[in-house]
Amino acid sequence: MNIREKNSCNASNPDMTGSFTQINKLFTAKDLLITSLISLAYLLLSYWLIGYQQDQLTLVLLFNICYYLSFITRKFIVGFSIFIVFWIIFDFMKAFPNYHYQEVHIQSLYEAEKKWFGIQDAGKLITPNEYWTLHRTRFLDVLTGFFYLSWIPVPLGFAAFLFFKNRKWFLEFSLTFLFVNILGFIIYYAYPAAPPWYVQQYGFDFIAGTPGNTAGLYRFDAYFGVSIFKSLYEKSSNVFAAMPSLHSAYPLIVLYFGWRFRFTWINLFFATTMLGIWFAAVYTSHHYVLDVLAGITCAAIGIVIFSKLSQQKTISKWIEAYARKIA
Repeated sequence: MNIREKNSCNASNPDMTGSFTQINKLFTAKDLLITSLISLAYLLLSYWLIGYQQDQLTLVLLFNICYYLSFITRKFIVGFSIFIVFWIIFDFMKAFPNYHYQEVHIQSLYEAEKKWFGIQDAGKLITPNEYWTLHRTRFLDVLTGFFYLSWIPVPLGFAAFLFFKNRKWFLEFSLTFLFVNILGFIIYYAYPAAPPWYVQQYGFDFIAGTPGNTAGLYRFDAYFGVSIFKSLYEKSSNVFAAMPSLHSAYPLIVLYFGWRFRFTWINLFFATTMLGIWFAAVYTSHHYVLDVLAGITCAAIGIVIFSKLSQQKTISKWIEAYARKIA
């Protein structure tokens, strides 16, 4: 085929030419180099800090597939890299247990909970966790399990919805979510705290390296014959990170932005989920009421601070540039 025939063929197949152009833009040498270096650096750092885990390879594969599948999936995964950063920080905390830096609060927190929120039962003052352990029901076991399963899917689902509706809203929500988590992580290191189930199983003695525990959520797993919560809590970064309850912070962030962006009926769902998670945290002995209140406070403070920070000229320009990148 001569040059004239080739040009004629290309002219008669504009879709094919356009497809090759799109592919060439997706697979540039610069992008391939950057993503390869980032992926390799993450895997090597993960191996060095916490050892190899299947989740790490899954994350790298998911990121690269989305990055090179299409332009919309690239924008999606670049936007959701905010949540990937959250996950990586959380995962790497395993390498730096907070009890190496501060004393773990066990008995003092338990006594404070009993003092402020204690319940009289059979002539004895007990914590709300102990009360619900004695008065649990099958219905509440199942209901609280479903509520607790929503603590990550709801914010991620809301973020995905915002991504396709309004990229600037998506970034405001996602960056606030990350900021609140960072505040919570800082408190974890400043005030290591044992959860209620730890006292129920081990008493007030500190035992380093205690594995994660499903606590009251084991009843949900047992009822359905699954190991959902067992597999989740086996991956827990540190059991001495009960204060604040970030489980309680997340639904408040979602509800705030649902209200701020003037959504209507869906906010009723968000509010119900929020109250359900707060109750489930106490019912299942994963958190004290004090932990829940600390999580609520952490979310509120984080929302206010990041709102102020995002108005600063430098940060505002960075957010606008990020929004253009994923637009």
